[in-house]
Amino acid sequence: MEQQKNITEALTSAISHLENTMKALANKDENKVMTSVWKSAADLEYANFLFSIPRDKPKNSSWKLDLRSKQVEIEPLLVSAQDLIKEAKSKLDADGLEAYKKTWMARGCLLKVSDILQKAQKQSESKKET
Repeated sequence: MEQQKNITEALTSAISHLENTMKALANKDENKVMTSVWKSAADLEYANFLFSIPRDKPKNSSWKLDLRSKQVEIEPLLVSAQDLIKEAKSKLDADGLEAYKKTWMARGCLLKVSDILQKAQKQSESKKET
């Protein structure tokens, strides 16, 4: 029961950080966007770790999102991650495996956002140097 409480707290914290990310995005505060994304991703990593403790880690290859497209935008990814986390929270009591899957997929969205932000930051820095 304590484990489920910790998972719920981690998911709640991840949602809160995503809300901060959206506000920072609206305010064009790139540093806060990156920080909030990483905090949310860290919460999801912790939740995924807790999910994996009591059982053998299931094969999650089917859980991976196909986010290879270079046209992926940050805001829709953040919304998707937030929706997946909310779904995970709602399924936590009834279907732990499904909650784990949703959490894993949300984590993938945030890692893609982080990748996009890092690439944009590198391009911005290289423009300043020239």
